[in-house]
Amino acid sequence: MLSRRNLLSSAVGATALGLAPKAFAQAPAWPQKPVTIICPFAAGGNTDGIARMAAQRMTEAYGMAFNVENRPGAGGALAADFVAKSPPDGYTLFIAALPVMAIVPAMSKVRYDSQKDFAPISNIATNPFALVISKDLPVKTVAEFVAYVKARPDQLSYGSAGVGSLNHLSMALFLKRAGLQMAHVPYRGNAPALADIVAGHVPAMFSNLSDALPQINGGSVRLLAVSSAERSALAPDAPTVAEAGYPGFNVLTWNGLMAPAGTPIAIINKIADTMSAAIKDEPFRKQLSDYGVDPVAARPAEFAATLASDMVIWKEAVDIAGVKQQ
Repeated sequence: MLSRRNLLSSAVGATALGLAPKAFAQAPAWPQKPVTIICPFAAGGNTDGIARMAAQRMTEAYGMAFNVENRPGAGGALAADFVAKSPPDGYTLFIAALPVMAIVPAMSKVRYDSQKDFAPISNIATNPFALVISKDLPVKTVAEFVAYVKARPDQLSYGSAGVGSLNHLSMALFLKRAGLQMAHVPYRGNAPALADIVAGHVPAMFSNLSDALPQINGGSVRLLAVSSAERSALAPDAPTVAEAGYPGFNVLTWNGLMAPAGTPIAIINKIADTMSAAIKDEPFRKQLSDYGVDPVAARPAEFAATLASDMVIWKEAVDIAGVKQQ
């Protein structure tokens, strides 16, 4: 397993391994100097780690350094604005994260347009949410959970990582679909919320699946379903919320590469080809899986469609949750 510490110390000056397809022969001579991948969060987190995996793979493919530069602040908006205003020459890329592209703009006034100012290249990894409950709750399926909550209107609560967090908004969407009423108990992060599920102080939450796996596997919480459209390789036996009776329910977070709008399509396709090949490579897939995310190979058009759909979904979630724009 590749640890965050190893990722941070990974050298990105590796010699090219000759992985670029022959089809690249007609592409412009790129890269001719080091490429910077801007990360919207601090070093050591999931987004940073995925950025470094991609940087290492592209360094090997092109024989040129791909360096990760962390620019945290304003929920990722500072980094996104920087990339949006960078020259569209292929030498500044962005490891985009769903919250930065779809949720922050729905809750705050930002200086970038997620769809107009960026060119999607390749979605790399997704991470669904897990509907987890206290092991003491007398239910074992989503249907039983819904019936249990409906029989106790306004008596039960759910935890989240904070107001406007992904798991807060995910639960708001689910409660709306299921016709349920539960009080929201915001915490300062996913970990303390999950700890109170384990302790039985709060009965339920949508947790990041990767964060909850130790508790799920250890039996200290019960996993009812995952929020993605398809079952997750991280918990293949768990049904999806859609399978459990709510067709079309599909909420998850993702990380993928983008560039400033106007970046030459030849460069966009070249990077997309490299990342598509990487995702098909079993060692790289395992690297991502070991990191707690599901590998995904989405090329520019598909990635753009995902972004467009998610902007609608998460704007609805923000409205349902009653989060006021700042």
